Parts: sequence; structure tokens; C-alpha cells
Amino acid sequence: GLFGVPELSCPEGFQEAQDKALQESEQLVQKACSTPPGPETVMIFDQLSDALCRVADLADFVKIAHPDFAFREAAEEACRNIGTVVEKLNTDVDLCQSLRRLLADEVVMGSLDPETRRVAELFMFDFEISGIHLDEEKRKKAVNLNVRILDLCNEFLTGTQLPNKINKHVLPEHIRHNFTAEGNYLQVAGLHADCPDDLVREAAYKIFLYPDAGQLNCLEELLTSRNSLAQLVGYETFAHRALQGTMAKNPETVMRFLEKLSDQLSERSRKDFEMMTNMKMKLSPQNSKLMPWDHPYYSGVLRAEKYNIDPGLYCPFFSLGACMEGLNSLFSQLLGISLYAEQTQSGEVWSEDVRKLAVVHETEGLLGYIYCDFFQRLDKPHQDCHFTVRGGRLRENGEYQLPVVVLMLSLPHSTRGAPTLLSPGMMENLFHEMGHAMHSMLGRTRYQHVTGTRCATDFAEVPSILMEYFANDYRVVNQFARHYKTGQPLPKNMVSRLCESKKVCAAADMQLQVFYAALDQIYHGKHPLKKSTTEILKETQERVYGLPYVPNTAWHLRFSHLVGYGAKYYSYLMSRAVASMVWKQCFAQNPFDRAMGERYRREMLAHGGGKEPILMVEG
Repeated sequence: GLFGVPELSCPEGFQEAQDKALQESEQLVQKACSTPPGPETVMIFDQLSDALCRVADLADFVKIAHPDFAFREAAEEACRNIGTVVEKLNTDVDLCQSLRRLLADEVVMGSLDPETRRVAELFMFDFEISGIHLDEEKRKKAVNLNVRILDLCNEFLTGTQLPNKINKHVLPEHIRHNFTAEGNYLQVAGLHADCPDDLVREAAYKIFLYPDAGQLNCLEELLTSRNSLAQLVGYETFAHRALQGTMAKNPETVMRFLEKLSDQLSERSRKDFEMMTNMKMKLSPQNSKLMPWDHPYYSGVLRAEKYNIDPGLYCPFFSLGACMEGLNSLFSQLLGISLYAEQTQSGEVWSEDVRKLAVVHETEGLLGYIYCDFFQRLDKPHQDCHFTVRGGRLRENGEYQLPVVVLMLSLPHSTRGAPTLLSPGMMENLFHEMGHAMHSMLGRTRYQHVTGTRCATDFAEVPSILMEYFANDYRVVNQFARHYKTGQPLPKNMVSRLCESKKVCAAADMQLQVFYAALDQIYHGKHPLKKSTTEILKETQERVYGLPYVPNTAWHLRFSHLVGYGAKYYSYLMSRAVASMVWKQCFAQNPFDRAMGERYRREMLAHGGGKEPILMVEG
């Protein structure tokens, strides 16, 4: 069965796994309601969370990554059903009452350790943001809104990926071959951001981002529903609800952070845009105004011209085997951890090229498993991501339930003559995702509810971004980058060129991220919105980003992060700010410092989400 779950040897098994989880959760709900207030209450709540998450988390991954449609469909169905049960439980008055009795009992609360207290408060918080304090009619309304929001999210996500079609005669003949032909139509499925032909990028931008009325309605209804839900349960805006419990705490802090960052970037990004404009004048003098479709391309041209970092020069030094060796060596020096390849059982993996790694500590033994789904496959989504399939927790019998995660990348397969070779960008992504995996392995909390990466969104990216700093440090890279044929190490000047090249146009790139984050805050701020979502896009783009808005385009309808990161897109920037502090203070002097590695594990990774994020940063 998938991941060694016996029921999941066939798609129908999802129904069985789901029924089992729901049965178990019913018993646990009864147990919670009849147990006198004490630490056991928190334990039962966590078992309840675990029973549901064990199926929902696994299904969350399978529904997007399994090559077999029947498996994907069964997983999608299980996600929906368990999601609905979770929404119902979050508005179950009797269940909430049992937790309230605990939180109201000062003597018992005083006797609990900080982690147990925090987990009890987090469960209470889930009840509160779901509207537990409302009368029955309003609670029902909250559940229905939540279910509607889930559906709108799925619909919006699907819409962000759909290609646009255009009659081929609209486009000049010499650029048509860049797009997929379908009869008299051409399909435009992306922005073609790296194409050297200005006209192709312009056409792709204007066609791919042409507004779709259905998608626009979907987004508007999603934003309105989120706002209604937030106000129904007592928050001023959806952003206020989404940011409770994060490092930033509220939207005012986020906006201050973004404004401060934008102020500090403005002079530098102006220079970047000037450099790009000059480059464009040089390469296409007939049309030298810098447009949004130019930014990714010309920043790349500047990088290449200044530092000659053609990925083809670097790939031979970054075979997948060498990179994994590098990670293994780094983790072993910093944290005393090694990665070992494990044999998988029949039916345990969804594709024969998936590898299973055991994560083993030199004194503590086996910490958990990482399934590496690294290679391109038909129908496999192109994003690189980390999935928790099973959270770690201390079981009732005193054993530790080992965490299981999947790392998904889209690397090319090896060929006859060469192993899988990574570009510098792919190598950095591998390090980034491994940062999440280590957080999952080392966030060994007593409770599954706060294990590993189950923490505030603006803190969750800190361990992964910190790994990018290691991936860009010569001392680290020098340990593993070897030419796959000759074994020759990557020359130092090539590494420093690569690192220097990352600074080219970095301010303009970050300014773009600030614009996305600000847009996300405004969309989830005060409703009704002062203007249409498209007018807000135009205004924010010109105010925050600086490159002109292009009429009849709607980039926001392709902004898939509005679903998973609603009101939290800023998290990536705030995590980067924290990660850079951690790097400078703890690892820049010596990236292999074991004492620092242990301190980082003890203060940051070990707590998962079981401690206030800002306290972990201070530590």
C-alpha cells in the first residue's frame, strides 16, 4: 500500500481509510467530552487531529502527484470529506466545551507544561476562528462559507493554470512556432519569460494574462466569502483572522514591514530598472521602454553578460548524487544526522523512480522518512514542494510516531551518458526543500498538531531559506561540487561568479515580491474593496513595483498563491529577513559549526509550532 498503509493498495482503499479515520474520530470526540479537564484532554484532541490528518495529509499529496487518475480522484474525494468533517468539528459545541473546561481551570492549567498549554490554546483558537461562539444558525453559515471557500479555491487554482487560445492569424507568422497549434488557434500556456524575442514575450504576456470573466467572478466571490467569514466570526478583515498567531500578528505590522522594505529598496531597484532599460536599448533600440514582460528576461541577460553563468557550465558539477552527498555531509557535520537509502516494498511508492531515505541521528537513531519524488513525469505539477504525509507525535504507548514527508521536484532524468545534472537554480531548490524536510524530522514535538512545519506561515520558510544561504557558500559547495566525468572540483571563481550574479537586479526582483505581497494584503483587507480587483492591481503595480500596468491584462487571475497564502504572501519576505539574521549571526563565520547547529536545532527546529515563533527567533 502507498507509504506502507495497507488499505491504499488500490484507489478504493481511500474510502476504507477515510471510514476508519471517521470512526476513530467519533470515538475520540465522545472520549473528549466525557474526560475530566487535565493533560489527557489535550492528548485526546491531538489524537483526534492525528486520526484525521493521517488520511487528509496523505490524500492532499496523492490528489496532485499520483500518476493514476483513479487514485487522484479518490484522494480528492477523501480530502473533501475529511475537510467537511473538520469544519463541523470546529463548530461542535460539546467538543469545544470540554476544552473550555480545561482552559478555565486555573489549577490544572498552571500544572501543564508550556507546550501542552500552547497546544490547548491553539485548538481553542481553531474553534474561535470557525465561529464557535455564534448561535446555531450563524455557526451553520460559517460551515457553509468554509465549504464554499474550499470549492472556490479549487476552482480558482484550476483557472490559474488553463492556457488561453487565440486565432493564429492575429500573430505575425514568424513567431507562431513558439506556441502550440490547435487547428486555426494557438495555445498560450505561459509567459515565455526567457524567450529572447521581445515580441514573443509581449504576445505571451498579453494573451496569457487576458482577463477571463469566469475566473474574475471566482476570485471576487472568493475574496468576498473570505471577508464574510472573517467578519462573521468577529474579525475586522480576513487578513486580521489569517495573521493571528503569526510572527507579524496583524496586517498593520505587515504593511509597515512592506513599506519599510520598499523604501529601502526604491533607490536600488530604480538603478536596476535603469540597467535593464539600457540593456534593452542596446538590444532592441526600436522599442526601448521597459515593460513587465522584460524584467525576468533582461535581468537574466545582465547576469549572464556580467558573470557568464551559463547553466551548461555548472550542471556537470552538480550531479544529483553529488548534491545529495553534499547535503548528507552538511547535516552530519552540523547536526549529527545521516541519510540512508531504504528498499521500498511493493506498492509503497507511486512511481518506480521515487526513492525513500531514512533519516538517522548518530545517537538518537531513526528520526523519520523522506520520500524523494524528484523526476519529471507526465501530469506531474511543476512546482517544487514539501508535503507532510504523517506528523510526528508521542503515542499513548510511549513510542514515537515517526514523521513521513515527501519532497517533490521536477528534475530531468539521467541519460545513457550522464547522471541527472542540476542547474544552480535546481540545486538551490533542492537545498531549500531539504530545509523543510529537516524541520519536519527535527521538530519532534509531543503533539502532532504542532509537529515539524506545522507552525506560523511566516516562520515556516525560515529553515528552508536558511538552507539557500548554505547552497550559496563556497565552503559548502566546495565540499560536494565535482565534475561527474573527471571528478574535478568546481573552481572557486565559478562559485564566486555564481554568488555575485545573484545580486544582479536583486532589488528589482524583491520589489516585485513586495508588490505581490502588498496586493495580497489589499485584496484581503477592508471590504467592500474601494475599486475593482483589476483597478487595484493597476494602482498597486504602478505605486509599488514601478513598471507600467498593461491594459486588458489581469495578472492577479494567475496569482495561484492567493489560495494557499491568502493574506500571507508576505511570509516569504519576512522569513527571508529572519533567515538572513540567523545566517549572519550563527553560520556565516563557519557553516559547519556543530555547536551552532545544535543551538539552531534546540532553539528553532525542535519546537515545530509548539512555541511562539518570535521567541524561537530571539533564542
